[in-house]
Amino acid sequence: MAYRTIEVTPIGGTMGAEIAGIDLARPLGNEQLAEIHQALLENQVLVFHGQDLTIEQNKAFARRFGPLVPYPFVKGLDDHPEVFEIRKEPDEEKNFGGAWHTDMSFEERPPVGTMLYARETPSRGGDTLLANLYRAYETLSDPMKRVVEGLKGVYSGDLKGRRGGRKALMDTTRFQTANVERAGEMEAEHPLVRTHPETGRKALYVSGSHLYRIAGMTDAESAALVGFLKDHAATPDFTCRVSYRPGTLVVWDNRCTQHRALNDYPGERRVMHRLTIGGGDRPH
Repeated sequence: MAYRTIEVTPIGGTMGAEIAGIDLARPLGNEQLAEIHQALLENQVLVFHGQDLTIEQNKAFARRFGPLVPYPFVKGLDDHPEVFEIRKEPDEEKNFGGAWHTDMSFEERPPVGTMLYARETPSRGGDTLLANLYRAYETLSDPMKRVVEGLKGVYSGDLKGRRGGRKALMDTTRFQTANVERAGEMEAEHPLVRTHPETGRKALYVSGSHLYRIAGMTDAESAALVGFLKDHAATPDFTCRVSYRPGTLVVWDNRCTQHRALNDYPGERRVMHRLTIGGGDRPH
């Protein structure tokens, strides 16, 4: 569509756009908000550089997309429990979110979106890769579409497809953790193909870290199909890459994307504020 109040520049061939001509610290008009919302639906991930935001301003903008919900496994900031700080110090080797995933897909109603605001960035690296799950579905063969459209995946907060599970991951970080002992109880079944409630498009609902089996299949059948779908959903042709500098704000649609944080900045610090946007529907 043609935009009147914002500038929209694609950053990848299949998804993603940079948004310019707007200051998110200032009150936004209805037309600006409507165009930002439409740009997100069309591009799946939006990047706003050069934003100087307080935490309250960041939260206020995030709430334009839906209510804020806390992330279950990390304690939020003392005065802002909906915001948690993703911090990797120069002496840490492992990063947070370094495997493909769709945020909190183990919930009955997974979040609508995720927002990251860059507070401190390394001199190079530290980008986020995002994958277009519409394209992941659309590029399946017709026989494979017929197979997956009748199936449900089982998504776990315990990272059952990852060695050591949730506890092993959280033990490698310095976060103030929460609810880790309950991670195994956080599990949901969702269709492998979900229809976006606003665009009506079908997406392959794959969350690399959380999807661990196909309901009703044997272990061998499930492992083969899950492995194929995870590899397919991470096809480089479906992706875009977001680069940060201090003041970069990024929002993406969790209903039709997955993402991973790159860990290519050894010896440097990276600090992000993450907000999770709730109010999502039950995938169908």
